[in-house]
Amino acid sequence: MITPVIMAGGSGTRLWPMSRTAFPKQFLALGKQLTMLQQTTARLDGLHSGKPVVITNEEHRFLVAEQMRQQSLEGDILLEPVGRNTAPAIALAAFQLLKNNPNNVPVMLVLASDHIIQNTEAFQQSVLTLLPDVEAGNFGTLGIVPTEPATGYGYIKRASSDVVADVEQFVEKPDAVTAKTYLENDYLWNSGMFMIRADRYLEELKEYRPDIYQACEKAMMDTSQDLDFTRVNKEAFEACPDESIDYAVMEPLSVTGNVVVTPLNAGWSDVGSWSALWEIGEKCADGNVLLGKDVHQHAILKDTRDSFIFSENRLITTLGVENLVVVDTPDAILIADKDKVQNVKEIVAEIKKQGRTEHYSHREVYRPWGKYDSIDNGERYQVKRITVKPGAKLSVQMHHHRAEHWIVVSGTASVTNGDNTYLVTENESTYIPIGQVHALENPGVIPLEMIEVQSGSYLGEDDIVRLKDKYGRA
Repeated sequence: MITPVIMAGGSGTRLWPMSRTAFPKQFLALGKQLTMLQQTTARLDGLHSGKPVVITNEEHRFLVAEQMRQQSLEGDILLEPVGRNTAPAIALAAFQLLKNNPNNVPVMLVLASDHIIQNTEAFQQSVLTLLPDVEAGNFGTLGIVPTEPATGYGYIKRASSDVVADVEQFVEKPDAVTAKTYLENDYLWNSGMFMIRADRYLEELKEYRPDIYQACEKAMMDTSQDLDFTRVNKEAFEACPDESIDYAVMEPLSVTGNVVVTPLNAGWSDVGSWSALWEIGEKCADGNVLLGKDVHQHAILKDTRDSFIFSENRLITTLGVENLVVVDTPDAILIADKDKVQNVKEIVAEIKKQGRTEHYSHREVYRPWGKYDSIDNGERYQVKRITVKPGAKLSVQMHHHRAEHWIVVSGTASVTNGDNTYLVTENESTYIPIGQVHALENPGVIPLEMIEVQSGSYLGEDDIVRLKDKYGRA
C-alpha cells in the first residue's frame, strides 16, 4: 500500500512578500483554487493510496488541519517539536506507519508540500513504475528530466537509460560548466521525492545513522494525541542530529546498488523564486504572466514585456518596463528585476534587522477559530476585522493594557464579559474593559464578522493571557 508522507514544516521566504514565516508558501494558492499543500494531496487521487501522514510544526499545525478539512481529507498530522531536516522527519513517519499497520508494511511516498507538478498523469505513472522495485526492498526516487543546465539543484547519475535504473551517484549542486556536462550525459535533477518501504527505511537508517534512529525511536515511544495532532517526545527529538535523507541514507546506500530512479517529465518546479512561477506560467503575447484572484481586473500593462505581476487587491499599472517582478500584498510590495529575485532573502534580512514584522506575518492572520485583518492602527488604538467560523470560539482571556469595543457586522456573537454571557447580533456592539476576563464564540451556522477597536497603552499580541482554550493554546 502506498502511503503519502508529506513534508509541510518549511517556513521559507523565497516567495516573500506572499510567503512569510507564519504563513509560508505551501499554504498559498498563488492564483489557483487549491493551495500548494492541497495540490500535493489532490494529485494523489487515483493512486489508491492510504491516508497521508503530514509532518509539520507547532506554528503551522492549524493551517495544515484546516486545509485538510477543506478537502475532507483524513490523515495523521505529526508535529516536530523542532526542525531536524528530512531524515528524522521521515523516520517519525515510518515508526508511526509501522505502529498503525503491523500486518501490512506500507510504501512511503515522500513528497514536499510546496512543489508544482503540471502533469498529474505522468507523475502517477512514474510512481507506479517504481512501485515493484520498492516493494521488493529497493529505495526509489523520482529524477526530474532537466530542461536547462540549472545550478540550483542536485543531480542524479544513473547507471543506464532504462525506465528504472540503478542510481550510480548523487551529486551536489554544480557550477554552470559542470551542469552543462551533466545535461549532455543524461543526468537527472534530484527532486527530493522518494519511495521507500517503511521497514526498509528504518533498517538502513539504523545501519548508517544509528544516532538518528535511536533519537527518533525514543521520541516515538512517548507520543500524545492533541486534537488532530500527534505530539512526539520533545526532549528526545531535540537531541536528534539535523540531517537530510540524501546524506543520511540515499548517498551511502547508492553504492550498494539498492537505490533506483525513474525519470519524471511532468512540468515539475520546486517554485524556488518568483521567476520560477514566471517560467511555468501562462504567458500573454508580450511574455507577461499575471497571477492572483481576478488579477486581470487589477492590472493595466502598457509597453511591458517578460514580466511577472501578482495582485489580488489594488490596481497595478506598468509602463515601458521589462523583465520585472511585481508582487502586491496589503502591507508590502516587491518590485524586482526578474533575474535578481533569488536575492529576496536580503530584503527579508533587512526587514528583520530594522525590527519590522512584515517578514513574519501578513496583515491578515489566520487562527484555528478563523482570522483577523489589522485594517488600521495609530497611537493608542488599533482596528481589526475579525471573522469567526461557525461553532468556533476564541480563548477565555484577559488583557492588562487594552480595552476592546466589538461591533457585529453580520452573524451572531455569544459574548462572555466577566460574569455575564449574552448575545450580540448585527449592528449591535459591546465593550470589554481592561483586565476583564472575556470570550467570544460563534454559535451560528454562518461566519461571524465583526469590527474590533482596541484602545490602550500597549496593543501587542503578547498582551493576551489565555485562561482556557479549546485548541490547547492556554
